[in-house]
Amino acid sequence: MAEEQNYLIVGLGNPGPVYSRTRHNAGFICVERMAERNSLAFDTRRLKAEIARGTVALKPLMLAKPQTYMNESGQSVGELVRWYKVDLKNLLIIYDELDLSPGQLRLRERGSAAGHNGVKSIIQHLGTDEFARLRFGIGRPERGLGRDYVLNNFTRQEQPIISDTIDLAAEAAETWLREGIVAAMNKYNAGSK
Repeated sequence: MAEEQNYLIVGLGNPGPVYSRTRHNAGFICVERMAERNSLAFDTRRLKAEIARGTVALKPLMLAKPQTYMNESGQSVGELVRWYKVDLKNLLIIYDELDLSPGQLRLRERGSAAGHNGVKSIIQHLGTDEFARLRFGIGRPERGLGRDYVLNNFTRQEQPIISDTIDLAAEAAETWLREGIVAAMNKYNAGSK
C-alpha cells in the first residue's frame, strides 16, 4: 500500500505578541482557527515554524506558522516541504491581501506573488509558483503607506466581518483538503462577501 501523502497548510505572518492580531497576520489567525476547529495544537517547533499535526478530512495534515518573519517565509516553507516530502499539489498558503476588501477570500491554483513579499520568498525557495493559495482580504488604507497599515490591528468596526471571514477561510481550507482546489474555488471565490 502506498504511503499516505502529507498535506501542509501554511499561514503567513510575523512571530511575537506585538504582531499577533495585525492585518499582516491574517494567515496565522486562519490556521489558528483551523487548529481550534479540529482540536489540534501548535505544540511542535521545527524547521523555523510552529507546527500542529493531526488528521483532518481523513488526511494527514500539518498546519504551520513560519517564525522567520514574513519576508523570509520561504526559508521555513521550503524546509517543511522538503523534510516532510510534501507534494506541491498538497500545499496551501494562506495570507493577507491588500487588493481584496475585508470579508473577501480568493483561492488560486498558482500565480505570481503580486507584490506580497512572503509569497515572493516562498516562490524563490520552492523554485515555482505552482502551489495553491488562499488570499484573505484586508483592504487598502484610505491614505498612508500599506506597510504601516498591514502592521496595525484590525479596527473595532472591522472585527465582526473579519471574525466571520476567518471562519470562512478555515472552511475553505478544509474544503480544499477534502475536495481539492477547483471545488474550493467554485464555492468560496463566488461566495465570499
